[in-house]
Amino acid sequence: MVASDVATNRGRMTVLIMAVMAALCLIAAPRTAHAAGDLATYLSKLTPGEFFPDADRFGAPQGDPPIAAVYRRDQLKGYVYLNSDFANAVGYSGKPIHILVGIDQKGVISGLKLVDHKEPIVLIGIPEPRILAALNGLLGKDMTPIAHGAEHPPQADIVSGATVTVLVMHDSIVRAAIRLIRSGRIGAGIATAAATQPSVIKTIDPGQSEIRDWTNLLGDGSVRRLHLSIGDVNEAFARSGNAAAAQNPEPGNSDDTFIDLYAALASVPTIGRSLLGDDGYQRLKARLQPGQQAIIVAGDGAYSFKGSAYVRGGIFDRIEVLQEGASTRFRDKNHTRLGALEAAGAPALRDIGLFVTPPEFTLDPTEPWQLQLLVQRATGSHDKAFLTFDLNYTLPDIYLKRETRAAAKAPAAAPAPAETTPASTDETEEPLWMRIWRTQTINIGVTALALAVLTGIFFFQNVLVRRPQLYTWVRRAYLLFVLVWLGWYANAQLSVVNVVTFTNALLSGFHWEFFLAAPLIFILWAATAAGLLFWGRGPFCGWLCPFGALQELTNTLAKWLNVPQITVPWGLHERLWPIKYIIFLGLFGLSLYSVALAEQVAEIEPFKTAIILKFARSWPFVLYAVALLGIGLFIERFFCRYLCPLGAALAIPGRIRTFEWLRRWKECGSPCQRCAKECPVQSIHPEGHINVNECIYCMHCQELYYDDQRCPHMIQVRLKREKFEAMSSPTMRAAKAGPKTLITHAGQRLNVTASSTDLTRPS
Repeated sequence: MVASDVATNRGRMTVLIMAVMAALCLIAAPRTAHAAGDLATYLSKLTPGEFFPDADRFGAPQGDPPIAAVYRRDQLKGYVYLNSDFANAVGYSGKPIHILVGIDQKGVISGLKLVDHKEPIVLIGIPEPRILAALNGLLGKDMTPIAHGAEHPPQADIVSGATVTVLVMHDSIVRAAIRLIRSGRIGAGIATAAATQPSVIKTIDPGQSEIRDWTNLLGDGSVRRLHLSIGDVNEAFARSGNAAAAQNPEPGNSDDTFIDLYAALASVPTIGRSLLGDDGYQRLKARLQPGQQAIIVAGDGAYSFKGSAYVRGGIFDRIEVLQEGASTRFRDKNHTRLGALEAAGAPALRDIGLFVTPPEFTLDPTEPWQLQLLVQRATGSHDKAFLTFDLNYTLPDIYLKRETRAAAKAPAAAPAPAETTPASTDETEEPLWMRIWRTQTINIGVTALALAVLTGIFFFQNVLVRRPQLYTWVRRAYLLFVLVWLGWYANAQLSVVNVVTFTNALLSGFHWEFFLAAPLIFILWAATAAGLLFWGRGPFCGWLCPFGALQELTNTLAKWLNVPQITVPWGLHERLWPIKYIIFLGLFGLSLYSVALAEQVAEIEPFKTAIILKFARSWPFVLYAVALLGIGLFIERFFCRYLCPLGAALAIPGRIRTFEWLRRWKECGSPCQRCAKECPVQSIHPEGHINVNECIYCMHCQELYYDDQRCPHMIQVRLKREKFEAMSSPTMRAAKAGPKTLITHAGQRLNVTASSTDLTRPS
């Protein structure tokens, strides 16, 4: 069969596969995703005692979103709600994770019940109790201070291999509770009987604008101070119950200053003029918008209130302003650095900042507020423990004017209740995926650098493959990095489950938030998609797949130990590689019927066992993964060649690649078969052309392409070059000139012949 016929047949096969996929999509398109049951349906399968120990009945769900009261006889014990009714709970499967949450009238979470999910990592792999155990820290947690901004949301206990699933579940429970509390639908019995009480209206007295020294400002509370010694902080972590944090105390003497923190309300004329000077205060007044306040925060000691997050992401994450349930953190655009305080007698402090409250946060200067300091301590290579310390601030009475009048006669413009305070700057309202990206800045940077290096390898491949030894070690080092760091450390292993999930999301409702929740997976898919346009499936399968790297490195070790290698006969090989396409099409069709079932069948990929869970799994899964690696010791990349559904999924769109980067000589395939015989995955046909569907872009054929010691074409080129160079030498040039008679300085005649370079005397 000639090469053109082979190419034509493969083109037809590709069209046929794409047509089958399109037909399956059309069949599935009219179907709608089966909606999970509502709150009443789930409650009918459970008992009230699973949420409140002595409860005996559920009330009817009420409201929108619905919540159901839980009673013991006629006594109200609390409420049950569905997390997905209040907050986004889309998990790894692309489907919502439904959790029933019990919460009492005070806002304390009393029970959790996972009632419906499609998470593959939970269905097969990590036991469900282990996932739920990571959420047990929320039981007994009072969510009211968190909803009002007085406390930080608790951190999730991450389960290795199920990071996204646990984060989504934990985050949805916390967000749902916060929104329920802020809505005022629970805790309404905490009455505010001030409707007919006389009220006191407090305003800033503009007549108070004298300049005062540091001692007086500090003495009357115009400037508030929080002093923490190293001993204070060590003792606080010891009391926190976190053993790892307690065992890693701050260095230094217990009496040494950990932080000396000061805060002052600079928008009050006297305080602002005293600390900023007249010119500085006038500039501040011109900058402030109506309703905005300015706060000076200054500190000294071993711990900085600024931290480093404001440099990386523009946010001051170590300080937060709290008032009446609302809170805000400052960003770099709200900050002005000050070199010193102008008040007479003010100490020299290392960090001084002037912060202006953002427009969306209303700080009432006449009411108490808190500056909360977040102190962090490393408990491991990647884990940290956190504690908060409050600096309470109340503006002294000398700066205030008071007016008393009946609340019933007060103007209608009353302050909004705490639950309706805008909370757009509260971290509990920040999308989960944004928080995840911010916490993985280093991992994202390392991954981006690795992709940049790989791009350089590909674009300058011709330079690198001309140096075979250097190229071999570069490739091995990169594969080792992909296996150890990208795979075992960062768990960034792509899977056919991602393809199934993405396709199902397109059919049933697409949400970017879920796909962005795993930054490294998202980045790798984006890079893989771009690579398909240039090189086909090779960049991922040959370079970025941790399991592929594991197969190749173990096979390299086997060759070094002289393990015999098996060459699959071409006829058999050509009939085995379509198996992976059949597996992929089967998974794809099954996913249109049931995503959960398709995800279970996708366990044909050993990626989760070998990479994500690092073989810490039940023995059948480990035995399967080890068996595949064992076969790979004799047949290089056995799984990649014949069974990998992800490779098949990438090969189909890889046919649309734009460029042909792999070079071939006209002698390749006829008569030379060297590249075909040495290709590690047998992706080169006997006719000489490369099957890009099977090529992993290892570039071994390109090493041969330029090697003038192994490639027959290059050997001929080298021989011709050497012959030309020999013919171009001075002696050969003289010989080619023909017989000549030379007269020596002694008058003797010498003959030069074309067949010899010897000088002979005439007879």
